Amino acid sequence: MSVIYTKNLNKVFHSFEKEPGLKGSIKSLFNRKFMDKVAVKDFDLTIEPGECVGLIGSNGAGKTTLVKMLTGIIAPTSGEISVLGYYPNKLENELKKQYAIVMGQKSQLFFELTANDTFQLFKELYSIPSEVYKKNVAYFVELFDVEKLLNMQVRTLSLGERMKMELIVALLHNPSVLFLDEPTIGLDAVAQRQIRTFLSEVNKTKGTTIILTSHYMEDVRRLCPRSVVVSDGEKVYDGTTDKLFGTYQNNKKITVVFENETEFITPEHAVILEQSPHKVIFNVEKAHSSQVISEITQNYSLADISAEEEDIGDVVERIYTQHIDTQGIGGVVR
Repeated sequence: MSVIYTKNLNKVFHSFEKEPGLKGSIKSLFNRKFMDKVAVKDFDLTIEPGECVGLIGSNGAGKTTLVKMLTGIIAPTSGEISVLGYYPNKLENELKKQYAIVMGQKSQLFFELTANDTFQLFKELYSIPSEVYKKNVAYFVELFDVEKLLNMQVRTLSLGERMKMELIVALLHNPSVLFLDEPTIGLDAVAQRQIRTFLSEVNKTKGTTIILTSHYMEDVRRLCPRSVVVSDGEKVYDGTTDKLFGTYQNNKKITVVFENETEFITPEHAVILEQSPHKVIFNVEKAHSSQVISEITQNYSLADISAEEEDIGDVVERIYTQHIDTQGIGGVVR
């Protein structure tokens, strides 16, 4: 049985539209206007046990709405949906005990309690047997190396330390499915790497199915062999992550900071994104990025230079507009 199954899944938000000001408020009492916003459209998705799938797309693409339907937070407008054989929005306890959700911008921890106290609370909420609880706490505490933090109030922990505790709390009851929405948002590079290592270990050793939404492409590339790209509520790609980036992520984003005010000459194959006398940011084709970086370091006095993958929004737009034959890329393009 598939862990997650959807077919022709749709979510339409029906919202009230009001003109601004007092006049608009009064007018709306007698003549209400409504608008429909399609958040998810005809979405087909199948995820098998033990998979780690990256759900990616630009802001407003429909990723979080999809996750909220899969976890029962909101109900779909139409279509089929199943998680571990259950209809999520019924919110049956049998299903809720088999999945967990961690949102990078929302906490399920109690800030005035210590991490240990929070663990004990969730032990009771999920009716976790004492032996299972002790074993899991010991396993995750060692994996994350957070033993010294267990008796500290959650509010005194750093953002990275709190996220580690969020993940431990989410996994204490051995969920079959873990939903992650931007789990590394706001974290430094070291904390991001620790989170990724932890999640990879959990996926491999415990067989936990992971659905990850993230704007950090390194998260997806390191963790998820498979990626699903969402644009305007539709699935526009479903296939291997390597093929996704190899086919569509054509550019590197280069950031250059000069030691002094500098007149920068745009290199061949580069497109300027932002420029000032002290700093320039530009995209350059991957094939020419090494050469361009070498030329810049030789010809300019630099305070710093860095290269990163181009923004995911640009990649999604490229996928959506190129209309590549699905047989050729092993994915879905609408």
